[in-house]
Amino acid sequence: MSSMQSSSSGNVTFVRPATFFINGFSNVPHVKYYYVFLSLVYVVTVLGNSFIMCIIYLARRLHTAKYIAVFHLALCDLCESSVLIPKIIDTFLFEHQDISYEACLVYMFNLLHFMNLQSLTLIVLAYDRLVAICFPLQYHAIVTKPAMFLVLGVLWSFSVTFFSVHVSSLNRLSFCRSNVVDNYFCDYGPIYRLACNDTSLNFLLFKICFSLLIVTPVILIFISYFCIALVLLKIPRGDRIKAIKTCSSHLMLVAVFYLPILSNNIASTMTPLPSNIRIINNSLTQIIPPMLNPIIYTLKTEEVMQSIKVLYKSSKVNTTRERILKCSRRI
Repeated sequence: MSSMQSSSSGNVTFVRPATFFINGFSNVPHVKYYYVFLSLVYVVTVLGNSFIMCIIYLARRLHTAKYIAVFHLALCDLCESSVLIPKIIDTFLFEHQDISYEACLVYMFNLLHFMNLQSLTLIVLAYDRLVAICFPLQYHAIVTKPAMFLVLGVLWSFSVTFFSVHVSSLNRLSFCRSNVVDNYFCDYGPIYRLACNDTSLNFLLFKICFSLLIVTPVILIFISYFCIALVLLKIPRGDRIKAIKTCSSHLMLVAVFYLPILSNNIASTMTPLPSNIRIINNSLTQIIPPMLNPIIYTLKTEEVMQSIKVLYKSSKVNTTRERILKCSRRI
């Protein structure tokens, strides 16, 4: 532990490590292949989310409030993966397992912030489906583009404020035991448990963070779909099937994002998992949803598929026109 800081108010000495050591996997044969797999996942994630963002930007029919939220989800998926995966590869494949105290906190903030935005955006999309099915006549008056930009702006402000306080709370701790983080990234829980002074506030913030990221969104989305189900039971079967189809892509996103996280947390409370299995489960939980989300929205949403076909046909027409112009100039 190489750096010490004293608070001027109460003569309290805070011992902080100059660096943390990210422990990661231990005694796993051929673990480098896992990092190669992460590299492939990252490439697919970047291409997939960039593709869906380009389609939404180029297709005029997708310039709606709903697809502003979808664009935002793809952007958050891209940012979260870009924060996490390259750093994991650099840390373990190239053996840069030491990270400075300040860089660790910045890394933690960025990752938690974008994960939280992913979760909150799924709530926004659930609200979109709730209004579309339960109040179809008022949908275009309620879910407008200005309203969507306002909601997303509030989400960013809230997330930045909360996680600034959340991560900054680690500065009140004294790390006089160890600087070894038993995880694959600078995670809040494993770090505050290394402290040797009172961590009750950090434990409370940790629980609030879990509730904010997982529990509250799941409850709100469940309530939304419970209300949707009540409405669907009252409409004719043909209209019911059409309405369910409009919800299918969002339901798949919700399942892909929340079920692995909830399963991991339930499993860890019932039986303590070995460190290597826990790290693999948690890392896959964080990297797979951002890769699958654009694939789900592309394949399961008719509006997106139609927009892709229109853009493809218009690009072929433009290419043909350019060729004709070139030929006519030569003649």
